[in-house]
Amino acid sequence: MGRPGLLTQIKIRWISALPLYRCNAVFLKWRHSDSAATVGAVSGRIFRHTYRVVYADCTIGNHIYYARYLNILEAARGEFFRELGVPLLELQAQDIIFPVVECHLRYKSPARYDDVLTIELWTTLVQGARLNFGFRILKDEKILILEGETFHVCTGLSEKPKRVPEELAEKFEEWLRELNKLNK
Repeated sequence: MGRPGLLTQIKIRWISALPLYRCNAVFLKWRHSDSAATVGAVSGRIFRHTYRVVYADCTIGNHIYYARYLNILEAARGEFFRELGVPLLELQAQDIIFPVVECHLRYKSPARYDDVLTIELWTTLVQGARLNFGFRILKDEKILILEGETFHVCTGLSEKPKRVPEELAEKFEEWLRELNKLNK
């Protein structure tokens, strides 16, 4: 079974009035290991956000409570939009929001109070109303804490799905093209 708390898998599906958009996505492979997962250097167009674990994120066992990772990923995604020059609040004022309709998280190692984490984020799909992101959370730039994906749909405040605006889709496509070059 391995060490408790190190290898856990979770699937979370957002249930709402929105139709669930499904897509073929490439997931990172899950491998069982008795040692902490590590990663090598990554090059290319991957957005990085730094986060220091605060006490409120942790359980009495001094590891991040599993659901808190969704908040950390949301913060990184917000910074990514800001990096693109379109803060989420500005998009909301234009009647554009991106609710999460599904997410997959794979926990690899625990993160603890005061750890400095690097959240890596990249675009995996921009198609019609769909927008998907891949994530990795690393500690000390090499220990894999979590990997996952979030699936979004572009809607207005009325929650009616609509296409990702072309100007915004082009910004995401730049990140996709760059990442696809690396995978060839």
